[in-house]
Amino acid sequence: MTESYPYQSVEAKWRQRWEQTGIYRTDLDDTARKLYVLVMFAYPSEKKIHIGQMWNYGPTDTFARFKRMCGYNVFEPMGFDAFGLPAENYAVKHGVHPAVTTRDSINYIREQIKKLGAMYDWDKEVDTSQPEYYRWTQWLFLQLFKTGDAYRKRAPVNWCPNCQTVLANEQVLSDGTCERCGSGVTTRDLEQWFFRITDFADRLLEGLDHIDWPEATKAMQRHWIGRSEGTDIEFPLEGRADRIRCFTTRADTIFGVTYLVLAPEHEMVLEITADEHRAEVEEYIANARQISDIERLSLEREKSGVFTGAWAINPANDERIPVWIADYVLSGYGTGAVMAVPAHDQRDFEFAERYGLQVKWVIAPVNPQDTIYTDRAFEDYGVMHDSGSFNGLTSEAGMKAVTEWLESRDLGGATVRYRLRDWLISRQRYWGAPIPIIHCPSCGLVPVPEEELPVLLPEDGVDFTPRGTSPLASCKAFYETTCPQCKGPAHRDPDTMDTFVCSSWYFLRYPSAQGNNQPFEPEVTHNWLPVDVYVGGPEHATGHLIYARYITKYLNSIGRIDFDEPFTRLIHQGIITCQGQRMSKSKGNVVNPDPFIEKYGADCLRLYLMFMGDYITGGDWSDEGIVGIRRFQNRVWRLVQQWPPVVEKADGEPSDIDTDLNRVMQQTIKEVTGDIDGFRFNTAISRLMEFVNELYRYTAEPDRIDHPFLKSALDMLTVLLGPLAPHMGEELWEQLGHSESLFEQRWPEWDEKALEREDITLVVQVNGKLVDRLMVAKGSSEDQVSQRALDSPKVQRKISGKTIKKTIYIQDRILNLAI
Repeated sequence: MTESYPYQSVEAKWRQRWEQTGIYRTDLDDTARKLYVLVMFAYPSEKKIHIGQMWNYGPTDTFARFKRMCGYNVFEPMGFDAFGLPAENYAVKHGVHPAVTTRDSINYIREQIKKLGAMYDWDKEVDTSQPEYYRWTQWLFLQLFKTGDAYRKRAPVNWCPNCQTVLANEQVLSDGTCERCGSGVTTRDLEQWFFRITDFADRLLEGLDHIDWPEATKAMQRHWIGRSEGTDIEFPLEGRADRIRCFTTRADTIFGVTYLVLAPEHEMVLEITADEHRAEVEEYIANARQISDIERLSLEREKSGVFTGAWAINPANDERIPVWIADYVLSGYGTGAVMAVPAHDQRDFEFAERYGLQVKWVIAPVNPQDTIYTDRAFEDYGVMHDSGSFNGLTSEAGMKAVTEWLESRDLGGATVRYRLRDWLISRQRYWGAPIPIIHCPSCGLVPVPEEELPVLLPEDGVDFTPRGTSPLASCKAFYETTCPQCKGPAHRDPDTMDTFVCSSWYFLRYPSAQGNNQPFEPEVTHNWLPVDVYVGGPEHATGHLIYARYITKYLNSIGRIDFDEPFTRLIHQGIITCQGQRMSKSKGNVVNPDPFIEKYGADCLRLYLMFMGDYITGGDWSDEGIVGIRRFQNRVWRLVQQWPPVVEKADGEPSDIDTDLNRVMQQTIKEVTGDIDGFRFNTAISRLMEFVNELYRYTAEPDRIDHPFLKSALDMLTVLLGPLAPHMGEELWEQLGHSESLFEQRWPEWDEKALEREDITLVVQVNGKLVDRLMVAKGSSEDQVSQRALDSPKVQRKISGKTIKKTIYIQDRILNLAI
C-alpha cells in the first residue's frame, strides 16, 4: 500500500488522458442545459502567472466541473488578452520584440494553466494579438465609425510621461498616477479617437437593475456614470455678446452666485482674458496641464485660481460677478464652467475665503431655530431668502421655479448631465490593434474597406521604443498608403486601440473562435450568450466591465446580437495577501505557483487556495499552510488504499447501514452542494474533512463493516472531492472499479429522511425550571420519558422528599414535573 499520494504520476496520467479523449470539448450544438462559465482571460505581460491568477482559475473550474456533474453542458474556454502596455513594456525592458515575448509567455502560461487541471476547451482559445482576432476588433471599430459612435477630436487628455501614451480616465488612479507604472499623470491637447459611450449612459444605468452582480460593483458603476438632474444657466458676459453656460443641481442658490469659475482649458478663457491678466492666466494654464484630472478633483488639495479680468452678469439680480479660472473645474465635466455659491458649497467657500471673494447667504434652515455657521458653507436644503420673488420657497420648490423662470427668458433650462466621459481609445504605442482609418488630404477620414481587414501590425521596420509619438508613423511601409476612394496618396492612422477594446467583446468570440467569416456566428451566439457566470476582480468595475456592457448594448442597438448585457451573474474573487500584505513585485512577495505544483501537486494547490479563506473576501497565503492540505490528501488516499477488498466484496445492496456515518454522508452531500454552488469552497472542504474523519471511525472496527455500504461511502467521497481535486478524484474513481470518467457521473442528491436523528434532546423541568436534558428515542411515550427522568440524579435531587402532583408532557420536547 502506498502511504503517500503519488501526485506526480497521477496528475500526468490524467492530463494526458483528458487531452487524448477530448472530454472537455464542448458540443455547442447541445443547448438543452447550456451553461457558459467564464473567468477573465489571462494577461501575458510576463512569462508566468502568479498565485493570484491561479486563485481565479482553480476555484472557478471547480464550480464549472460541479455544474457539469449536475447535468449542465458547460462551456469553459480560455484565452489571452495579449495586446497592451505591460506586454510592450516587458518587451522593451528585455530588448525583444513584443510579438516574440508575448508568444513565449502565452506558450508558458498555457502549460501552467493546463497543469492546474482545468477543463478548458482549448479548441476555442483566443489571442487578441493575432490577426484572426484583431481583424474583428477593427471591424467593431468600423461599425462604430459608420454610426457616428467613433469620432475624432482635439481634447485635453491624460498623459503618462513614463509610458509615453494617453490614458483613459479609468486608467488614472485616485492619487493622479498611472495605474500601470505609478508615474504622475499630466495633461496634453491631442487629436484622439473616442467612442460615444455617453449616448448609452441611461441604458447602462437601467441595465444594472436586471443583472445578478455584487451591489458594490453596481454602486461603483452608478457613481462613475454619475447621472445628475439639474439646470443649465447662461450668464451674459459684460461688454460681449457671448454667454457662459453653467450646470447646477442647485438652481435655488442662483441669487448667491458671487463669481464664475472656468476650467483652464475652457475654449473661452483666452478670448475673454483682459490684457493686464493674460500673462498670469497663461502661466496658470501651463501649470494646470502638469496635473492630472483625478488629482485636480481631490477634495484634500488646496484650491487655486486666477482672475481673468472679465465680468459676467448674474441673470437673477443683474449683479456684476468676476470670472476666474481654477484647476478644480474640468473642461470635460458638465460645461467646464461653474457658478460659484460660496455660502452654500464648501469648495466654493474655501476658494472665496482664500481670494477674498464675496459670500452671500440666500438659503436659510427650514427650522428658524437652527444656526448658520459663517465659518463654513451651509449645504443643506432649506428656504430661499434674499432671492427676490422666490423668497419663502423651499429649496425643492425653488429649484423648479427658478428653472422655469430661466426657461421663460431663454437663459437656461432643465437638463441631465453625466459624470461619464466618452471613451478615449487612442494609444501612441506599438503593441495594439491598428485603427482602420486612412487620412486622405482630399477625402478626409476614410474607413478601410471591411474586405481589406485586418490592417496588419507590421513586425519589421518599427522602432517601438516609446518617444511620445505613435511608433507606426515612423514605419513608411505601414504609414504611407493609397486612399480607397480617390486612389490618391494618403496615410494610415498611426495610433493603436486601447487594449480594453480587445477585451470588450472577447466573450462573444469564444463560441465562434474557429470561424473566419464573421466575428461571432449568429445562431451559436444566440444559443450561448450572454455569459451565465463571469468571474474576475472588482478592480475592473469602472474599466473592462463597463466597456463590455457598453459594447454589448451597442451591438444590440445595431441588431447584431439579441441581448444587451454580457454577463448575467458576476462573481468577484477576493484578494490573496501574503503575511497580511497585498502581493506586489515591489514588496517582493509575489508567489510563483510552479514550485508548489512541483512539490505538492496541482490538486493540493487548488485545495489550499480554496481552503485558506473565503473566496469572495480573500485569504492570506502561507507556505506552511499547504502542508496541512497535503496531509488531508494522504489521509483520503490511505483510506481508499487500505480497503482494496471493498471492490470485490461490494456486490449487492448494503444490509447494515451505519446510521451515524450515513447521516454525516447525507449532510455532507447537502452542504457541499450548496457550498460549491455559492462559491464557498473553504467550507465545502471542511465538510469533506469531517466526512473523512467519520469514515476512519467507521473503518476502525473491520468486523462490523458492511462492504457494499463502505463502497458506496467511498464512491460518494470521491464524487464530492472530484470537482475540487480533479486528478485525484479521477484516480480514486478508477481504483474503486469504475471505467468511465468521474466527470461523466451525475452529482448526487441527499436523502433528507436520513438527516433526521432517531434520538432527540428532551428538556426536563421541575416546577417550570430547567433541571436536565435527556437523549431519548424520537416518539417516546410519557411513561418511557417519565421513567428516564426519575432515574436522573439531577431530577432526584430536586424532587427528594416531595410529591409529584402533576406531569405535563409535550412529546419530543418537554417533560415538566409539578411538585
